[in-house]
Formats: sequence, structure tokens, C-alpha cells
Amino acid sequence: MTVDYGPHGSSLRDLPRLRRTRRRRSSSWDRTGGNDDRETLRPGETATLLDVTGAGVVTHLWVTVAAPPSLRRPLAKADDLLRRLTLKAWWDGEEHPSVAVPLGDFFGVGHGKTTNFVSLPLQMSPEDGKAFNCWFAMPFGSGARMEITSEVDDADVLVYFYVDYEELDEVGDDVGRFHAQWRRQLTQGVRPGPSNAAYQFHGTNLTGTDNYTILEAEGHGHYVGCVLNIQNRRRTRRWNWYGEGDDMIFIDGDVWPPTLHGTGTEDYVNTAWCPTQTYSAPYHGVTLAGGKNWRGPVSLYRFHIEDPVVFQRSIRVSIEHGHANRRSDDWSSVAYWYQAEPHRTFDLAPVEERLPHP
Repeated sequence: MTVDYGPHGSSLRDLPRLRRTRRRRSSSWDRTGGNDDRETLRPGETATLLDVTGAGVVTHLWVTVAAPPSLRRPLAKADDLLRRLTLKAWWDGEEHPSVAVPLGDFFGVGHGKTTNFVSLPLQMSPEDGKAFNCWFAMPFGSGARMEITSEVDDADVLVYFYVDYEELDEVGDDVGRFHAQWRRQLTQGVRPGPSNAAYQFHGTNLTGTDNYTILEAEGHGHYVGCVLNIQNRRRTRRWNWYGEGDDMIFIDGDVWPPTLHGTGTEDYVNTAWCPTQTYSAPYHGVTLAGGKNWRGPVSLYRFHIEDPVVFQRSIRVSIEHGHANRRSDDWSSVAYWYQAEPHRTFDLAPVEERLPHP
């Protein structure tokens, strides 16, 4: 009997349906039978999480990492670790990765930080969010390779992992491949004037040209969400909200207006009124709220699980950095999407361009 990708969903209603897939796992268990269930990465080394041939689908990924106490001193280095570790994945023998993301950002929180939160596809779990989980399905037709690389230059790093997957006889032509891309930009806005209200709320944007770009892809697929990270670069005692930027999603060659035009940063992530509270839900959340006057790191997520954004030829997912792109802040993001191959190639920025700014 041929075992293909099949009609199986992940809902409770679908669980009674009998299946014939073959469940497999690749993990860091100690092959000697001891308790050293981990890979030790020296500076520049890579751990292979998965390397298989044939058809299948990754159904769950769990990772946790540890570094020696010396990495925590001075304190400034504590947040470097999860930006110096990278996760990459290749499907079906492709030359360029379909996933290329700093490890921490991939699992839903930016700035090299961890915190407990729950969403449907991604979770960080106790202790203090240091257990990373992903349930995005990642199909492949002829093989899959997944790696974590350490760019920590002065210490070893311990990596523990599970990659759970199912073997299949085939994956249909209508099944896209999973992609995740990290981006970062120090946005350039306008100089604040004497009126804080004018700086935050005035101006117009009728092109979307200077928006922060979350994703730019070509081909046929669907965008399924993002993690957005903002570090406020403006030092002031005046009201210093980083948001008001509209989301604008240009589909299949849109010029203006975009097919999907939103109403503000917090609105896109399904919150309201300049949130100052952490919150996590299946499809949206605020994992880092920014602290007093939003001066600290902010991390938000919005997943289009029930409402994927389909594109036939191209897509540009963007958002204003402040209303009318008036603010100059530190933005980074992870975009998640599925598409038919080949995809527009991308890779990860060098480590010095990924590290959190003081």
C-alpha cells in the first residue's frame, strides 16, 4: 500500500483515523547507554539534527542548549548565545537552505532571550522558556537535512534535541515545503520635532516603499506568520510608543494599494491600545512587552494558521516602522511560509549583524 502525505490533520476530531505512516526519531541520546544525551559543539562546529533520504514529514522539533557559566560573564554576553547558534534546514537535496534563522528567534522570541509562552506551532517551556518546541509540519519528498551551528567563539555549547518525523512512500505535488527566514534592519525615520504627537502620528505613506520587509518571496505558496522584534532606539521621557505602523501585504505584483492593508502594529498581532502586558494565545501574542515606556526589547507573534495568505507568483509582507515610517528603531523578524520549489534564495546575516545591541 502506498503511504502518501494523506488527508490527516492535527485536530482532535481527526485522531481516530487509522494511518499507516512509519514514525521515526532522530535525537541526541547517548549511544553508549550513559546519560551524556547531547552534542558538544566547539567553536565553529555543527551538529546534524536530521539527515535522511526518502519522503517524509517532520512533525515535531524539541531543542534545548546550555553554555558554561563563563558565557554569562560579563552579563552582556548572556543574550548573544541564541543569536550565535543558527538553525538551517534543506529539503530534497536543495543547494540553498529553506530555513536559516538564529536558534532562539526561530522558536518565537527575539533578542536572544527566552520566556515561557504557548502558541499553536511554537512554544518555549519551563524552565524559564529554555525548552524550545516547534510543531510546524515540514514535508520532504526525497530527503531532509537539519543542522545547528555554533558561532560562539570562546566556549563549547551543549545541544540536546529530538526531531520527530514520519516516513512516507511519497509526498504529493500539491504539498509545499516549509521555509523560515530571519531579517533585521536599523530603520531610518525622521528626526523628532518639538511636537511628540506630530512625530508619532503625522505624515502619510501612499507607496509602502520604505516599510520594514518581513518577507519577499517568489513562486506559489502561502505565508503562515511571523515573529516581530523591536528594540526602541529613541531615548526620551516623552511618550515613546514604537508602533502605529500599518501592515501591508502586496500579493502577485500589487503596486498600490496592497491587497491586504492593516491599521497598526498592535492590530496586526491581534492586540490593542499599545500593549504593555505579556500574553500568549494559539495564533498571536506578546512575549516581551518592552517595559517602562516600551524602552526594552519587544517580541510579538502572529500566525496565519486558519487564514494563510496565498500567493500565486509573489508576495511582499511589510509593516511600517512607526506611522508613515517615521521611527528609527531596531527591527528584526522571522517569516514562516510554505511554497513550491524552487524558492528565492536567501541566507543568514553574519554573526556580527545578528547580535543584540546594548
